[in-house]
Amino acid sequence: MSSTQKDTVKADLGGREVTVPKGGLYDRYRMNPDLDEIARDPRVSGVDFFRRLTKVRVDSPIGSTLTPNFYYTMSTARLTMVAPSRAIRARLPEELSPLEIAPGLGLVSVMFFRYDVCDIDFYTEAAVGIAVKPARHGRLGFFDLVSGLKNEHLHSYVLSLPVSSEIAQVRGHDGYGFPKWVTGLDVDINDLRTTARVANDAGGVDLSLQADTPVQRAHPSGERVGSLTSYTTIDGAWHATLNQTHVLNSGTTRGTSGIELQLGEGRMSDDLRSLTPKRTLQFDVMTEGQAALHMPVPTSVQSRNK
Repeated sequence: MSSTQKDTVKADLGGREVTVPKGGLYDRYRMNPDLDEIARDPRVSGVDFFRRLTKVRVDSPIGSTLTPNFYYTMSTARLTMVAPSRAIRARLPEELSPLEIAPGLGLVSVMFFRYDVCDIDFYTEAAVGIAVKPARHGRLGFFDLVSGLKNEHLHSYVLSLPVSSEIAQVRGHDGYGFPKWVTGLDVDINDLRTTARVANDAGGVDLSLQADTPVQRAHPSGERVGSLTSYTTIDGAWHATLNQTHVLNSGTTRGTSGIELQLGEGRMSDDLRSLTPKRTLQFDVMTEGQAALHMPVPTSVQSRNK
């Protein structure tokens, strides 16, 4: 017990006390990092992307904080599937509409994230999400669908978002309005294999993935920056959260050979089953990237019934 106390320190997030690694980035910098120091970390390939972004201090449900949250080294995997729009609409708030690739067919995804170096220290994350039309969009054009499929400019509504650390859960749930909880969550992504396992409350398998990593292509720094806008409600009001992703090494496959997604018992599997996905459309893996996650801002949305 004494070693655990020695290795962690307490931090206050808007009245919620969380433990963070002693001497970690959050303990040392409280979201106000020394980029020159972080650039010296051998796991970080560079910090130019972050030098172009200005952090600002904002008041939030988790207290005064700096935004955006910087992710200096991360890897991700996304399995995109086709699902019936009827099943999707049953899980969406009435203000949001599914992004359809054909009449009656929408897109859902299972995502896994590994954040090796970030402002709130190492953690892993998984998600079941629905691709939605931009909230303040009129008629959806072909461009929106193409950019969505390329993962360049996605808009989503997340059903479940388990994480592996306490600070990520409190920030994500209280600060952003995401359905986050803490659980056992292993994500390992390299050039050859992509594996992930999300535990349920009993320690068994909620959801797991084993797959061959698609062939990776290196991108020069600054060449590929995508965005993901997620919609949540905070205190009954709609908010939009922007996540900018700086892609450094990534690959995509349309084939399903070598990909094994196992559904077990738990919240993630229940959410995915409720969407009744029909087939896998593509598998995207980014073995190296960076990101800037902005605090949510109020946004107006129109009901799809109007």
